[in-house]
Amino acid sequence: MLYDLRHSDLRVRWLVTLLLATLGTSYLFGAWMVALYAGFSPHKVADTYGPAGEAMMAMQMPPETTVVTERPVSMAEMGEEMHHVDKDLLVQDTHVHMPMYAVIAAGLSLIVLGLPLSRSMGLAIIALLFAAPWLDFAGMWLTKLASPRFAIVTLAGGWAMALGYTIVAVIATYQMWWRKS
Repeated sequence: MLYDLRHSDLRVRWLVTLLLATLGTSYLFGAWMVALYAGFSPHKVADTYGPAGEAMMAMQMPPETTVVTERPVSMAEMGEEMHHVDKDLLVQDTHVHMPMYAVIAAGLSLIVLGLPLSRSMGLAIIALLFAAPWLDFAGMWLTKLASPRFAIVTLAGGWAMALGYTIVAVIATYQMWWRKS
């Protein structure tokens, strides 16, 4: 083991604890945003990233044939707000989020290196931490370009990120603050 968080300086344990708390808070807000924007069901993810919504968004009437009418609309008729991510927004999201997910996975992996885990368990957790964002964005792109059925891959990636973080946070917190042997 390169270093042992159980016996590390108080400042190192405090740093790791604050990092985990900050990441955990951001993951909670991320889950909230996903719930508001894309949802947690394959159907809602497919609606958000799939090609069907783009076709609806691309159908625009030429200005010379546009007719404007007014009529009362009930709240029931308005329905839920639809969100759709077009290809340009997905490029932007991938460009911004993938490097950040890599930095987060690397930071969590450094914490894993300081935990008393078997080599195979450490490798498995590190693989999970890096595979999760790949699954997340691969699912989005495959949903967009291939089939709405790939929405399940996006959901698997999101749950894998949550699982990887939770494993690291629980083991590290326990090892650093409660187990000193």
